[in-house]
Amino acid sequence: MRNTIFSSLLFSLLLIAIPSRAEDPFNLPLLNDGTSSIVSLESEYRLGRNWARILRGQAPMLEDPITYQYLEDLLWRLLPHSQVQDRRLELFLLANPSFNAFAVPGGVIGVHGGLILAAESEGELASVIAHELAHLSQRHFAQRLEEERRNRPLMLAGILAGILVAAADTEGGVAVMSSTMGASAQNQLAFSRRNEQEADRVGMQTLVSANFDPHTMPQMFSRLQRNYQFYGQRPPEFLLTHPVTESRIADSLNRASQLPDVREKSNSTEFSLIKARMDVQFAKSPVASLEHFRNSLSRNTSAYSRYGLMLAAIANQDFELAEQTRAQMPVELRQHPYVEYSRIEGLLQQENYTKALELTRQLLALYPDSRPVRSLNARVLRSNEQLSASLREYKSLARDYPNDTQIWFQLAETEGLAGNTLGVHEARIEYFMLTAQIDLALKQITYARRGKGLTASDIARLDQREQEARALRQEMKEQF
Repeated sequence: MRNTIFSSLLFSLLLIAIPSRAEDPFNLPLLNDGTSSIVSLESEYRLGRNWARILRGQAPMLEDPITYQYLEDLLWRLLPHSQVQDRRLELFLLANPSFNAFAVPGGVIGVHGGLILAAESEGELASVIAHELAHLSQRHFAQRLEEERRNRPLMLAGILAGILVAAADTEGGVAVMSSTMGASAQNQLAFSRRNEQEADRVGMQTLVSANFDPHTMPQMFSRLQRNYQFYGQRPPEFLLTHPVTESRIADSLNRASQLPDVREKSNSTEFSLIKARMDVQFAKSPVASLEHFRNSLSRNTSAYSRYGLMLAAIANQDFELAEQTRAQMPVELRQHPYVEYSRIEGLLQQENYTKALELTRQLLALYPDSRPVRSLNARVLRSNEQLSASLREYKSLARDYPNDTQIWFQLAETEGLAGNTLGVHEARIEYFMLTAQIDLALKQITYARRGKGLTASDIARLDQREQEARALRQEMKEQF
């Protein structure tokens, strides 16, 4: 059913992406001057966030609170040093092993898990994010649409369709399908050479200001280009949508050499641990992951190798090995919140809920504002059948992070265990609204109204959600 919905949506968006006549029959805003003012920043924001709803509903998200928090911290480390005006950003982490990242007008930043796999240093990872921030700050999407409009009508939905294709495709099949439906859709994704050089220049300035080595950007692009040319593979989506040439690499190296000298620091412990998490996440099998990290640990005793072996052991249900590996870590690494978090996850898999609760309380006392730790606390409380406390934590998280679909999903599950039927429906309404499943949200509203004992406040709240759902459906219909 999911594949059918995706294919239908993909086909519709690609049809939108291919111009059919000189005027825009969908009434989408187009550039009307030679500047980057396709729409106001506020209109871009609404368009981007509504597209994000489609992304949530169609592309597999990597539900890893630790990795997400690490990337969000890195993004916010870079953002104050960028030229982005509207800083209402939203980060997406996709369960996609391909090397890609994207930025959508309206402040939507997407990172594929494969980007972390490809990066050999924290600076390289930061360089790609800084590059995407530069595309946003310079409003290159709007500039590109204006250039295309001089020759044929083009709508922003076409660009967004192509990004959605790459984001939702984890096996390469959709990319082939999209190419057979017309090369024009691929062309719409590629930035111009001028745009890329500008994004390199602005992105490197962001890196330097944030105390990263600007050379990491051309180094990463150059290495990726050489690797894929050497092995004769199909280039990753990032190189297709951000064309890399020898002259561009040479130009970026020259620019980097003229910027202040920022020595590349050794990778942070956090980067090494997140790299290990992704290697376990995208391994061919748990057994292959275990073998990889056994070999890695035999060569060196880095944080990457130790933590990776611990994670691989948990993935293989070898909890004795996992605990032995953790016990042999240096004290500083053993006490790292990522390691403690993973230890608790292992205890949950063993159904040792009492010990998991004890350790979670200790971790929460140290990091009371940590989103991953709070989410873990809610899970552990629920496992210990402390449903009221779990609900309080999930509701608090939902207030603080209202766009997190996983929180709403887990809240609905917990409300169900607690027997709160109305709470289940209301959490599902939020979940479906956030994933562009408006009809399902409206059905949940209908089901909720059938419940017994509704108060006037409950009814008014459901009426308000229905109005919002119908208004959102109409708005998205006009935009897409």
